[in-house]
Amino acid sequence: MKPRIIFIHGMFQNSKSWDQYPWAAHFEQLGFDVEAPSWPLHEGDPSELRANIPAGLGSLTLSQVYHHIRGIILQSPEKPVVVGHSLGGLIAQKLLAEGLLRAAVGIASVAPNKMLALDWGFLRNSASITNPFAGSDPYEMTPELFHQNFANTLSRGESDAAWSDTAVHESRQVLRDILGEDGEIDMTRPHAPLLLIGAEKDEIIPASLVRRNAHAYEDERSHHEYREFTGRGHFICGEPGWEEIATSISNWLQGHLTAVRS
Repeated sequence: MKPRIIFIHGMFQNSKSWDQYPWAAHFEQLGFDVEAPSWPLHEGDPSELRANIPAGLGSLTLSQVYHHIRGIILQSPEKPVVVGHSLGGLIAQKLLAEGLLRAAVGIASVAPNKMLALDWGFLRNSASITNPFAGSDPYEMTPELFHQNFANTLSRGESDAAWSDTAVHESRQVLRDILGEDGEIDMTRPHAPLLLIGAEKDEIIPASLVRRNAHAYEDERSHHEYREFTGRGHFICGEPGWEEIATSISNWLQGHLTAVRS
């Protein structure tokens, strides 16, 4: 049976984000059975989702997203690998903590347990999205905000094209929830192998926060590792040079999956 790998997108994206470059084909060629589901209320073409914001999007919670993905995981005949970007990385860590995965990779991952960074980009973005005065109105991702925060290492033209192809509007509540119980993980327990990847130029999740997240795991018998890629922004999976990240992940998995039984 082929090992299964599930890709989980982050906020302001859907499964189309993995289509910017052939992530699925890369791992399928290595013998993986690949799936990239969308969160609830995120299915469809991003341009249509921006033009017609799904009813109820503003009330979507982290718990709803997590249990949607968890349900997909539980349908696997064996424990899968999960690769998550941004908030998808936090979901990957939560699934790992539950013992549901063979291995997990978090790319520019949101950190659990109220870990914060005194980084202007991080604080600016977090405060803007979680603004309590905005209530349950979805946060609308504009081309300007996308270039400033997601695709800051791309030219404006490249960033606008990526926005058009992949960006969606988002629930503010999902990010608010990471500061509560739904954003907590017991980092003292044993866990399957974990790789966390930071992006040097990330304006949303600073690499220093991802590094701190990786080093916060306490069980010395469990493998947790941090890698950082220079010159990359938060849109690291959709930027030119994506092959370097994909190859680093696949090589890491090759070295660890042979030692992990489902």
